[in-house]
Amino acid sequence: MGAATAYIVDAVRTAGGRRGGKLAGWHPADMAAEMLDAIVARSGIDPAAIEDVIMGCVGQGGEQGFQVGRGAVLASRLPESVPAVTIDRQCGSSQQAIQFAAQAVLSGTQDVVIAAGVESMTRVPMGATVALFAQAGLGGPKSPRQEARYPGVQFSQFMGAEMMARKHGLGRAELDAYALASHRRAAAATERGDFEAEIVPLAIETPEGPAIHARDEGIRFDATAESIGSVKLLAEGGVISAANASQICDGASAVLIVSEAALKAHGLTPLARIHALTVTAGDPVIMLEEPLFATDRALRRAGMTIDEIDLFEVNEAFASVPLAWLRHTGADPERLNVNGGAIALGHPLGASGTKLMATLVHALRKRGKRYGLQTMCEGGGIANVTIVERL
Repeated sequence: MGAATAYIVDAVRTAGGRRGGKLAGWHPADMAAEMLDAIVARSGIDPAAIEDVIMGCVGQGGEQGFQVGRGAVLASRLPESVPAVTIDRQCGSSQQAIQFAAQAVLSGTQDVVIAAGVESMTRVPMGATVALFAQAGLGGPKSPRQEARYPGVQFSQFMGAEMMARKHGLGRAELDAYALASHRRAAAATERGDFEAEIVPLAIETPEGPAIHARDEGIRFDATAESIGSVKLLAEGGVISAANASQICDGASAVLIVSEAALKAHGLTPLARIHALTVTAGDPVIMLEEPLFATDRALRRAGMTIDEIDLFEVNEAFASVPLAWLRHTGADPERLNVNGGAIALGHPLGASGTKLMATLVHALRKRGKRYGLQTMCEGGGIANVTIVERL
């Protein structure tokens, strides 16, 4: 990467909201704007110094339509002079936002960029942008040439999760045990106050009156093996249930990424630096397996072994993903998703990349650890891997 370095100054997120839950009253552009405002306020940087906002969002329609990244800037306290762009790399959208922001800084073309993400899965339901067009008779995303290449294949993450479980010999009991551990880790992290440094409290209206939302709503503090095991399977004869898959979630998140020159010019103190960036793609049918191979490539390119990484965030889209990843990489399970993951905390699609990075850099800091690796499976068989070093 040469002499240039991309630094993470701060990373913030909302506490997750369940579908129809505590964040359902927030328009996504306003919710994302709160993250932009928070990261600027916390760092003390001049808002006019922000050179770009790169916003991940998957459901780019309705309230998340008309370029929600720019919408978030216009809903924030940032000046109109701050540009923005909205990107979709499916579940990895805002992890890709981090990588694009870092690449802008590393290339020397920009010095101060916010990578962010937003998804209100309550207000723009998953799949709505495909379903509404189909209902209007306007067709769908699978083209005739795709059909010729993948005849009769319906690209489905649920089918991919089942295929992964079969391929890697993962039974329901193992997936459910992993899901229970996710809730227990998330509950313990909440009780220890480990999320306090990353969560931006949001004002909400409740039936009892105004309140503050600062605690992840999806965590089941009373989860048991029995309660998780009693949830019905999504497919007959399968192993995936709603309880061992990620939760539908509303949320937003942001990471401030700057150059060395910007650190000095604005008197900023970094939390971490970007050490390595990788994105790969593979089989779009099994779809969710790519983080395994992307991690291999990222470590090779970084000249590192899996044992040199202190903490891992592997998105818990389905329990079969991190479990297959552990088997493939031989990573220490005690370093994986130490504060729980999307099974307990929720997976707000386009916001998850910067959300996980907020959890990762703050966990590295809290635990006095050095290297962190983040990866997630993405629709279409893609995976991003970002390695950071805590400073």
